Amino acid sequence: MSNESIRETVREEYAKAARRVTVQGGACCGSAAPAGNPITSNLYGDAETASLPTAALAASLGCGNPTALAELEPGETVLDLGSGGGIDVILSARRVGPSGKAYGLDMTDEMLALARENQRKAGVQNVEFLKGEIEKIPLPENSVDVIISNCVINLSGDKDRVLREAFRVLKPGGRFAVSDIVVRGAMPADVRRSVELWAGCIAGALEESEYRAKLEAAGFERIEVEPTRIYTAADAKGFLAGNEGLERIAQMADGKFMSAFVRARKP
Repeated sequence: MSNESIRETVREEYAKAARRVTVQGGACCGSAAPAGNPITSNLYGDAETASLPTAALAASLGCGNPTALAELEPGETVLDLGSGGGIDVILSARRVGPSGKAYGLDMTDEMLALARENQRKAGVQNVEFLKGEIEKIPLPENSVDVIISNCVINLSGDKDRVLREAFRVLKPGGRFAVSDIVVRGAMPADVRRSVELWAGCIAGALEESEYRAKLEAAGFERIEVEPTRIYTAADAKGFLAGNEGLERIAQMADGKFMSAFVRARKP
């Protein structure tokens, strides 16, 4: 599948997710999933969600809580890559305060419309949603203090370009602080293709050492990959229902796929 095909498939799936969010909620990578989804559930504390619009929480398709883990400070400028329904942008805006700013970047018109409506309902002013692709960020170089993202980089067909763009727009000393799906260790190609429907959906997750290498190649330093949730065979069965060889695939996936917090700095 070409990068353009991946991009269009992602765009279509997330447009569908935005349209159905008020009916049945969302799931990692834009798919419908049952309640209790081990990837997307229980990522935010009650104090964070209490004042959020219901649609913002329902449209959360992520695998972590980068706004909390990024340790945002008042006055900082934050960019969320693949901002979806806007939950992490709204939370970031509140953390950086009126002297700071939070940008959300998304390529899907339906998600952007949902995010702007959620912004209006939340009453936050220091937010701007931008239409664009994470492989070509529509901001100048050295303009952002912190880049966050929530289970989106794994969907890109050109992750090297995403990381180079992130490096470009960060200020010197800026922080890359994303939640993403990461693979640990080798896995047979046929198994990996099936599990990608669960963990990566379109382009698939990077192996941990590969993620580190790509960040280094983009120019980043002080790279850390911190597991936040490691998925079990039982988790995999819920997402792979109907796939041939389910039991074998689930057992081989056991403990190899994880949500992780990926940190790095621009020198």
